[in-house]
Amino acid sequence: MTTTSAPSPRPGFRLLNQISTTNLKGDLFGGVTAAIVALPLSLAFGVASGAGPAAGLWGAVLVGLFAALFGGTPTLISEPTGPMTVVMTAVIASLTAQAPDRETGMAMAFTVVMLAGLLQIVFGLLKLGRYITQMPYTVISGFMSGIGLILIILQIGPFLGQAIPRGGVLGTLNALPGLIAGARPAEVTLAVVTLAILWLTPAGVKRIAPPQLIALVVGTLLSLTLLDGGGDYDLGIRRIGEIASGFPGFHPPHFELPQLRLMLIDAVVLGMLGCIDALLTAVIADSITRTEHDSNKELIGQGLGNLASGLFGGIAGAGATMGTVVNIQAGGRSALSGISRALILMAVILAGGRLAGQIPHAVLAGIALKVGVDIVDWGFLKRAHRISVKGAVIMYLVIALTVLVDLIVAVGVGVFIANIITIDKLTGLQSKSVKSISTGDGDLVLDADERALLDQGRGQVLLFQLTGAMIFGVAKAIAREHNAIGDCRAVIFDLTEVSHLGVTAALAVENAVEEAIEKGRQVFVVGASGTTQRRLEKLGLYARIPAERSSISRRDALQQAVEAVVAAAPGRGSPQPFVPADAAG
Repeated sequence: MTTTSAPSPRPGFRLLNQISTTNLKGDLFGGVTAAIVALPLSLAFGVASGAGPAAGLWGAVLVGLFAALFGGTPTLISEPTGPMTVVMTAVIASLTAQAPDRETGMAMAFTVVMLAGLLQIVFGLLKLGRYITQMPYTVISGFMSGIGLILIILQIGPFLGQAIPRGGVLGTLNALPGLIAGARPAEVTLAVVTLAILWLTPAGVKRIAPPQLIALVVGTLLSLTLLDGGGDYDLGIRRIGEIASGFPGFHPPHFELPQLRLMLIDAVVLGMLGCIDALLTAVIADSITRTEHDSNKELIGQGLGNLASGLFGGIAGAGATMGTVVNIQAGGRSALSGISRALILMAVILAGGRLAGQIPHAVLAGIALKVGVDIVDWGFLKRAHRISVKGAVIMYLVIALTVLVDLIVAVGVGVFIANIITIDKLTGLQSKSVKSISTGDGDLVLDADERALLDQGRGQVLLFQLTGAMIFGVAKAIAREHNAIGDCRAVIFDLTEVSHLGVTAALAVENAVEEAIEKGRQVFVVGASGTTQRRLEKLGLYARIPAERSSISRRDALQQAVEAVVAAAPGRGSPQPFVPADAAG
């Protein structure tokens, strides 16, 4: 992907999400181009979700408009996406199946969109944006690929000229023999032509018009001329039907007590997926424009967009990679491009609803199926096993759970297993940084004077050294190393190189110190600073050790310990004065 530098700053009028008049031509052209790309995709996603084409289009308008106005990524284009559509499809299917009638089920589904938007706003206000995408790539790749497979499977029915069977993915797979047997040749032909256009359009043509729009126009014209024989009912080609002109009606929140728990769970899944989808796309936008987005502000903008979309009967949306990249490549640099795109789509809905009604379902199924293929992370699937067998297993597990069980279960299990493996690896590495020596021949980082002091201790002075980040997994290594201590008279706990001391590791240090004190050994705790020192102070550790054994340097602690040990040795007499190594001879 070609990296495009952001234009140098020029004086101009700016407001909200960096809406600027300094790049008016580029932003307007970016908005027009993004609107052309969004039109067929929004129609396809609206139909695929079960909410209808109008819900897809108004979702693209409202989510895109509010995210552009109040978001934190100036070049981000927000609209219904493949991943959001997959979840939206499941939400609509489950709620309409349990509701007394379809109208009530759809009212609850739009309420779920509103709740998801509110959740995103809360995430942004709590400044959780930077944490949302902090998960292993194997998990991200797995659930995105799983979502892509779900979208592909759900489009098999419409691709073959039939409705999506009940039961979602499993229902479609179980009904597959019947779907194939009942395939309608005319609609299959339209779907195949659509895929051929999407895959085979030359690069030069793509620069003039997006393949999705070409496929939409060609497929619709083909259905009206060559395949239909002069009437909609000759070959039974199913069309989306006329889209009502005018602005959408208001959909107030609607709750049904028996479905309340399901609605809340669906809202969490939809909201979390929207956060991940939008912020990952924002990172892509940053990499192209060499800018930096505001994650928390972006979540607020996305939340406001989904809240508005639900209130007016639109499906949920998020940051769309394809629309964002097209917008940037066409010259969009401020949120004005996203606003102009939303207004253009709104004009199309208000003026062209009757024309859109002739679009065949099979054409939209071909477009949606191609989106599903693009979502699957084929590049990582091919090489994951070569990079890491454990990572590949996690990815395949997440894919299976996403497709066959549930998205939130898939992500939760994947993150849990990946974190356990990571913690185990970090613990193994950090455990090597827990060392204890009683002679100057050890592998600790000491200067010549300190090694000479240890040798003078004749094995009775033990230096217990911790290095780096002491996470909770290292507590076991601290206890194990301390238990291996033999007979000694003084122990020096050196925390000079500790960058982080977790609570569990701090308690392990405390236990080691207490045990050494109980055995009558002289105990020194030196080198702690910053948060490490404050944590030990809160534990009350320093109250058990004389100040002269905790507020000194490691070298001074070694010298005090050696002098005390030598002085206490029977028949040794007075200790010999220590001579620095560089003064010897």
